[in-house]
Amino acid sequence: MDPNLVDLAENRRRMLAGELYYAFTPDLSADRSRSKVACNTFNAQDASGAPRRQLVELFKDILGDETPLPPAGSPEEEASLKAYPFVDGPVKFDYGIYCKFGTQVFIGSNCVFLDTCPITIGARTLIGPNCSFFAATHPTDPFVRNGLSGPENGKPITIGEDCWFGGNVTVCPGVTIGRGVTVGAGSVVTKDVEDFVVVAGNPARVVRRLDVGGEGKAVKVE
Repeated sequence: MDPNLVDLAENRRRMLAGELYYAFTPDLSADRSRSKVACNTFNAQDASGAPRRQLVELFKDILGDETPLPPAGSPEEEASLKAYPFVDGPVKFDYGIYCKFGTQVFIGSNCVFLDTCPITIGARTLIGPNCSFFAATHPTDPFVRNGLSGPENGKPITIGEDCWFGGNVTVCPGVTIGRGVTVGAGSVVTKDVEDFVVVAGNPARVVRRLDVGGEGKAVKVE
């Protein structure tokens, strides 16, 4: 496959739609390089203890978010900065521009987001260290896969609001996780997860269901 002969717009459409596409076209390679630079810049400044506003601006660069922050020192600034994810770097994104985060999300150190298809994380979700969200995958047929010359594909990942991921969790392509889900440390989530449950294991399975009572209080159900 000559990447210079691929219809770039159609190839990107296929990538985002979860169809087979070629990853090493000039435009996609440039987008990944941009993301790598943005991630490295964020990670370096996070390690140096940069102020919250600066880190938010750098994280917005990773996501390609051009929405301006309120002026520094304004009454709106504190609420705006609080809404953006709190990220304990380092962090790694394939593209960044295909990830969407709700308000007040926490991302632990060494998390990876392979966003060849969209990855959506709901508000107030807490992500422990070393978690991986793999919206990217490859054909299982080795002759179609064909090393670096063949196509790849992916499936979107959608995470609901108010979830909690323990450390070292892996979420596989195409998974949707409902609201209020807790995922035990070290779990590998291969299938969709319903709302308000605790899942754990490899592959992850439901180990507890939660009956959400008044004022959003979760009550354990044996």
